[in-house]
Amino acid sequence: MSKEDFSADVCSINEIDPEAVAFVQERVLPDRTVERLSRLFSAFADPTRLRILHALNVIDELCVCDLAALSELSVSAVSHQLRLLRDRELVHARRDGRMVYYSLADEHVSQLMAIGAEHANER
Repeated sequence: MSKEDFSADVCSINEIDPEAVAFVQERVLPDRTVERLSRLFSAFADPTRLRILHALNVIDELCVCDLAALSELSVSAVSHQLRLLRDRELVHARRDGRMVYYSLADEHVSQLMAIGAEHANER
């Protein structure tokens, strides 16, 4: 049965499966984890941030000026987005003299990008 076969988004009766509910309740994520996960995924909700993350996924490290050129935005605008990504622990910054270079925080970020792109391109 496809999604189109449903006439409404809710059941026509109110019947709870106590075993299913109990099973899920035993495995519920702690509030702290849910809050951190929400903050993490909110960082992916902006096209500019996604472009920055994609660029850093393509090449290990880029400076703010490079990212600004790639995104066709000002250094200030890109810096603002990088600050948010850094706060969400998605990128790391490294200073080398007067330059600041950014890279993905770890392999998980790369995996999230790959899985997200795969899911977005399914249809």
